[in-house]
Amino acid sequence: MNNKLILFLLGFTLIFSCQPKSEKQIELAEISFPGNEDSSLPYLYASENGLFLSWTEMLNDSKAGLFYSQLNNGVWKEAQLITESSDWFVNWADFPSIVEHKGNILTHILPKSSPSTFSYDVKLNILAQGENEWKTELPLHTDSTLTEHGFVSTIPYSDDSFLLSWLDGRNTGGSSHDHAEHSGAMSVRAAEVDFQGKVIWDELLDAKTCDCCQTTTAMTSEGPVVLYRNRSDREIRDIAITRLMAGKWTEPKIIHADGWEIAGCPVNGPKVDAHQETVVAAWFTAAQANPQVKLAFSTNSGADFMEPLVLSEGNAIGRVDVALMKNNSALVTWMEMEEDTAYLFVQKVSLDGKRAQKQKVTAIDPGRKSGFPQMEIFDEQVYFAWTHVENSESTVKLATLSLSF
Repeated sequence: MNNKLILFLLGFTLIFSCQPKSEKQIELAEISFPGNEDSSLPYLYASENGLFLSWTEMLNDSKAGLFYSQLNNGVWKEAQLITESSDWFVNWADFPSIVEHKGNILTHILPKSSPSTFSYDVKLNILAQGENEWKTELPLHTDSTLTEHGFVSTIPYSDDSFLLSWLDGRNTGGSSHDHAEHSGAMSVRAAEVDFQGKVIWDELLDAKTCDCCQTTTAMTSEGPVVLYRNRSDREIRDIAITRLMAGKWTEPKIIHADGWEIAGCPVNGPKVDAHQETVVAAWFTAAQANPQVKLAFSTNSGADFMEPLVLSEGNAIGRVDVALMKNNSALVTWMEMEEDTAYLFVQKVSLDGKRAQKQKVTAIDPGRKSGFPQMEIFDEQVYFAWTHVENSESTVKLATLSLSF
C-alpha cells in the first residue's frame, strides 16, 4: 500500500471517529389502544393493583363518553363506559382522571352548570370494590355558584378514602375566565372522600391562585402535599406547595422564586411525585421571556427543595409529567420544539443532579388539541399516553419501553 493511500485512509478514519455520536434511540413499543377513534384526554394511573387508563370519546356531535381500561399481561382489557352526557365541559387542559385504591376506582367529570363557557362543576364517579355498577355524578363541592370548578388531582389517602385537590371559582362571581380584579380570585381546595363517594371534609388551602393550571398531589411519609401555580398581588405566578401536617395545612410556600410575572394564566401546571421523604416536582416557567422546564427534589417531605435543574430552555412548551423510580431518581417528560417539530421528551434525573441523555418519545402536535401527555411507571416498564392529532382528527396513542432504557 503506498504512502498516499495510507495517509488518505488515516485521515478518513480520523474524520469519522471525531464525529459526534448519534443520539441513542429508545426502543419504544406501541400498544394497541382499547378505545375508538375520536378519542382524547388520556389519563394514566399506576397502583399496586395494576395500571389504569381513562379517556374521553365523542359518541356523536354533542355527546361525550368517559371510558376506562386496565392493563392485563401487557394488553388492555376491553374498554368500559363509565358514563356519558351531552353537557360536559370537554377541554384540552381540564380533563377527567382515574385513581384506584384497595380495589375501589374513582374518576371525575366536569358537567356544565350554566350556558356560560367556564361554568361547570366537579362530579365524582365511584366503582366500589366488589360492585359491578358505577355510582355517578356525586358532588365534590357543595357551593351552588355558577362558576368554574376543575383541574382536579387525586391520590389514595387513608385506608378507606381518597384525597382530592382542585381549583374552585366560587368567589370569582363567574365574571370571566381571567377573573377581573373587581371579582374574587380562583382558590385551591382539598377534600377527603370515602369509598362510597361521600365527602368527609372540605378545606380551603389558598384563597388566590392562578386560574387554570392543573393542581398536583402526592403522599409523603409525613402526609400529603399539594402543588399548584400561585398568583400574587403583583401577578407573579410561581409554583407553591402546602402540606398537611398533624391535621393542619401549612401556609403555602413558593418552592422556587422564578419570578414569572404574567397577567393571564399560562395553562401549564406542575407535576409532583413522592416516596417516603423524597419529593420531586417538575414545572414550566417563562420568566424573563425564557421558556424553561425545571425539576427540583426535596428530601424532607417537601419542607424545602433543592436548587432546581433546568431540563429544557428556549424552546420548551412544558406540559410536564414526573415519576419517581425505586432508587429515588426521577423520570421527567415534557414537550419541546426542535426546529419546526414538537416532540415529547423523556429524561432520567438522579437525586444528586446527574442527568442521562434526554430521549425523544414521539413527535406530537404542539397545539392545544394534543393536550397533556401522560407517563406512569408500572412493573419495570414506562408507559406513555398522548393524544395524536392528524388532519384535525384525534385519537389516543399508547406506548411503553423498559425502565432500563
